[in-house]
Amino acid sequence: MKNLFAILALVLAVSCGAKQEVKLLDKADFETTVDGKAVSLYTLKSGDLVMQVTNYGARVISLWAPDRNGNYADVEIGYENIDRYINNTGERYLGAVVGPVANRIANGKFSLDGKEYTLPQNNNGQTLHGGTLGVDCIVWDVKEVTESKIVFYCTLPDGQDGFPANRAIEMVYELTPNNEFVVSYNATTDANTVLNLSHHSFFNLEGDGEGTILDHILTIKSKAITPVNEFLIPTGEIMCVKDTPFDFNEPHAIGERVNADHAQLKAGAGYDHNWIIDREDNGEILKVADVYSPKSGRGMEVLTDQIALQFYCGNFFDGSYNNKYGKPILYRGAIALETQRYPDAPNQPSFPSVVLKPGEVYNHTCIYKFYVK
Repeated sequence: MKNLFAILALVLAVSCGAKQEVKLLDKADFETTVDGKAVSLYTLKSGDLVMQVTNYGARVISLWAPDRNGNYADVEIGYENIDRYINNTGERYLGAVVGPVANRIANGKFSLDGKEYTLPQNNNGQTLHGGTLGVDCIVWDVKEVTESKIVFYCTLPDGQDGFPANRAIEMVYELTPNNEFVVSYNATTDANTVLNLSHHSFFNLEGDGEGTILDHILTIKSKAITPVNEFLIPTGEIMCVKDTPFDFNEPHAIGERVNADHAQLKAGAGYDHNWIIDREDNGEILKVADVYSPKSGRGMEVLTDQIALQFYCGNFFDGSYNNKYGKPILYRGAIALETQRYPDAPNQPSFPSVVLKPGEVYNHTCIYKFYVK
């Protein structure tokens, strides 16, 4: 089996014109059963990209992209086998879909239609990314797989992690000939509920385990953030980014101002905030951010139909556990750019709603488009 995958890796590398081999992970290391459902590993390729994903939490495990010289590196932070995702002692959300309500809900509570709902408090007394189970610790059904696309499906029963309603979610991961990694969601419900899904890949454009992302150059099309308290819960205010370390309308290295003397950087232990995108909430897919590694020449645009973006620069990695290649996952060794609606929206009447009602369809598209220069 491992010889077969080594041969396939070499074929992929040659067919993509790489000077450095794409090293596929062994499918056997991801085959198991969780709650009676089969877990496996799937390989997708299109254009210059090669990606491996598992249906446990719909996680992206590896994503290979070329640099300016045509050398490939895996730019996705991840683990080498399924056991490390299931019995996790490090970062839980590597490469996963998160929800049903991404980001944080204050005190693990919210009210809907006059009824209060209580959720698991899994992050300093708050609910993070859906709670104990979320959508990252379930086995998604695989409805379809092609060379470049995989279609996932799940149903969330009424009361799971305290959230109301029976919900059905279909999610597609697709690689395109234009070097795009496209994530698209649609969801329905049989009763009023709250829903705000997101994707939580951690990227390092120099390669998984290849130093920090502090020299990556970031641009975000945003004039404001939602500032947070010491528990990373939005205060309800809107903070203008002009003349602050949070202004990325012009490109800046992530490390340039991350340690500046600013109350919000202290609250987040660095960048871990929600940027409000300069756009109308009209469903149009627009470019909202760009990140570029001067060292490798790899860049990644972020396009979406969502109105907000969580930028997190790996403040809670500490080097105490290793990645899939046996290298420490360093402090600020990866960046997450999560398209979303505002955090804690169920508790913030002034924020755009995340309520989903019967007869409505939740739609969300996020595109990570890779380039070199």
